[in-house]
Amino acid sequence: MTERRRNKRTDMPAKIIMKRLDSNTGNEVAINIVDVSKSGIGFECGELLEVGEVYEAHLTLWTHEVLHALLQIVRIEQRTGEYDYGAIFVGMGEMDLSRIETYQTVSELNGENS
Repeated sequence: MTERRRNKRTDMPAKIIMKRLDSNTGNEVAINIVDVSKSGIGFECGELLEVGEVYEAHLTLWTHEVLHALLQIVRIEQRTGEYDYGAIFVGMGEMDLSRIETYQTVSELNGENS
């Protein structure tokens, strides 16, 4: 399989809470992050989210900082009892993107992503 990702992916032990932007219900969904890059994240979730929709997310970094992000779902794969998603960051600032890049660098230096 040919690698199509533009940015390097890194595992990140974190969870985020997401809610759909165009909904007034304010339902929050917990997800488990599988990997993260400057362009987006891969995650697992037990709830069915919609491809193409934009969700508000609060991503907690290893430093306990919380990044506010908008994620657009671009991929979904159904597994037994859960779904695997791919999402791209929409409108995330350079400062927050550089925090993700810093985490990747520190992980590589510590040999966590060999």
